[in-house]
Amino acid sequence: MNFPHRRGATAFFITLGACLVVLALTLNITWVLHWREIVPLVLGIIFFSLLIAGLILNTIFLVREIRRNEKQDSFLNAVTHELKTPIASIRLYLETLQRRPVEEAQRQEFYRIMLADSDRLLATVEQVLKAGEVGQRKRDQARIRVDMATLVHDCVAITRRRHHLEEQAIAVEIPSDPSRLLIQGNPADLRSAVLNVLDNAVKYSVNGVHIHVKLAVEHDAWVMLSITDTGMGIPAAHLKRIFKRFYRVPSRSVLKLKGTGLGLFLVRSIARQHGGDARAQSDGLGHGAIITLQLPRLILPTAATSTTSSIPSKAGA
Repeated sequence: MNFPHRRGATAFFITLGACLVVLALTLNITWVLHWREIVPLVLGIIFFSLLIAGLILNTIFLVREIRRNEKQDSFLNAVTHELKTPIASIRLYLETLQRRPVEEAQRQEFYRIMLADSDRLLATVEQVLKAGEVGQRKRDQARIRVDMATLVHDCVAITRRRHHLEEQAIAVEIPSDPSRLLIQGNPADLRSAVLNVLDNAVKYSVNGVHIHVKLAVEHDAWVMLSITDTGMGIPAAHLKRIFKRFYRVPSRSVLKLKGTGLGLFLVRSIARQHGGDARAQSDGLGHGAIITLQLPRLILPTAATSTTSSIPSKAGA
């Protein structure tokens, strides 16, 4: 896309708005100096104030629209790359299998690579589709009881398999009592949120993958999932922006790490639809990052309460 042209357009509109403001002020002052009546003076001030405000708002909207278009173009380029790369890889291996005989061991390796590329392609498509769905869903949709301990274990296993990681690359810390880690929610959405955070942690761990996944209960009311990596880190100015749709940290994008800019947007959207939230922590570039997912805990009736309610009273016996 022609980004330099759009940057030039942004500068043009800013300059145009500033020139119009200066012109309006000049006309206003000149006109006021020649008319001394109170009513024309007041009306002139009002009208020129409205003119100036309109010019400023028009300039702001134009600049925002240009920036929004640039983000969408970047998103389309990233999605196109994420779709074309695995498709080209799968096509190459299929053509190889079609054109010449291949030993069984190599054939199985080709199958493994094609399956991995298919998983990557499916993950990208699901991420884009879910980004369109998640903003339209209502918080009162049908939900079931979800065991976060089991869900996190499954997501960690998928991430290890997807990125061909050793078991020690992702350490998992989960309390011994899994009954305290239950929530009411949509398992597919929660799985997508956890996988997105894990994929990001792996993607930005350019010097080796060392991830720590921790589940805990906070104040007996929240299930807290924190995923810590030792990767590139996030500058302080971008800690809140990374959860916006299509947003990617500029200093991390220079490494040509592809992505749609939707992963963390989905994470926070899903968390908030479940009555929770998501936040990021980092000491800056080169110091890794911590993404925390906060979800309301499902509190079940205690065994003692259930037993007491089931015993008939002596008065009624």
